[in-house]
Amino acid sequence: MTGTEAAPGAGQVASGERVARAALTRVLEPGDEVGGAWLRSYGARGLIERLREGAELVPRVTSARQEGLRARALAARPERDLETAGAAGARFVCPGDSEWPGQLDDLGCARPVGLWVRGRASLRLWALRSVAVVGSRACTEYGAQIAARLGAGLAERGWVVVSGGAYGVDGAGHRGVLGVGGATVAVLASGVDVPYPRGHHRLLDRIAQQGLLVGELPPGDHPTAYRFIQRNRVIAALTRGTVVVEAAYRSGALVTARRAQSLGRYTIGVPGPATSALSGGVHQLLRGEAVLVTSAAEVTELVGAIGDLAPERRGPVVPRDLLGPRAARVLAALPARGAMSAADVARGAATTPDDAVGRLYELQSLGFVERHGDSWKLTRQTTQTVFSSNERE
Repeated sequence: MTGTEAAPGAGQVASGERVARAALTRVLEPGDEVGGAWLRSYGARGLIERLREGAELVPRVTSARQEGLRARALAARPERDLETAGAAGARFVCPGDSEWPGQLDDLGCARPVGLWVRGRASLRLWALRSVAVVGSRACTEYGAQIAARLGAGLAERGWVVVSGGAYGVDGAGHRGVLGVGGATVAVLASGVDVPYPRGHHRLLDRIAQQGLLVGELPPGDHPTAYRFIQRNRVIAALTRGTVVVEAAYRSGALVTARRAQSLGRYTIGVPGPATSALSGGVHQLLRGEAVLVTSAAEVTELVGAIGDLAPERRGPVVPRDLLGPRAARVLAALPARGAMSAADVARGAATTPDDAVGRLYELQSLGFVERHGDSWKLTRQTTQTVFSSNERE
């Protein structure tokens, strides 16, 4: 999936509004619902002016908090941030821009003030057909393998994979997508010019070249524990569903999944070993409203359009599965060892002797049985396949 390219800064929002919103990304913390209510009441330019002047705001906050916000507002240099972002190949996307993903509006007052985006594709178009793949940072080899397979499988089906760029499941999912030349988005808890974690510097650069880096924080800003938690709401709102691959009972991935659920998105889980603490949180989700999946095909069946059906899964077909019901009953009446007369076979199969003889000759032609005088017995091959199969079942 290539998406449609968007020129940096493209959109309908006036420059004054854009500059004010860029300033507010330095002032308001991500997910600040009080700040979001102010933004709705006063508009971006009105709010930044009131914050700088120290004017009264409704809803009210403590004087200490308002003074702290005023200090941030006075220190903000949005024009410089926009210039820095441009030099790093990034742009600032606001609500009202043609590139703004409308599904983020479902967050209400917790909606991002705007998003800093690095990469050439259109975030709005990519988000229309996207799935989140999240999970534990300290994942097992099983978790990493599953995440990579899901990422690659979803990408091959034309889906955009969204994650957080972190170690563990996030990184494995992104790499799975990149490995098949697919589309992936990393939503960061830092500025899009700040590689975090540092060990993923090269991975994040690859995502910026082949996909998109997205964040609420302005250039140069670093993550905090609170910002990681709030970042998860953007992942949940941006996508059609969230797939959790390995998560302990206290995991940020569960926060993402529960936020997705509260927004009416699909909550999806990949099961792990019952003894694994890293799968405990996923299993807890699966006991609730989450849907169990084991493949990318099952994910797309859930979140995709009508007709995106996963292939039916079943065990291997053995020759006896192709027999008609009456022939199968006659075959089942024969013992594992030794021979049996046609009359005894008829009683065991609850049929007439003539019907039993007819079915026995049919089974002989198919190689299931052989005749010994007036008696019948299973061939050696049939004995091995039928009874070893029964033991497995």
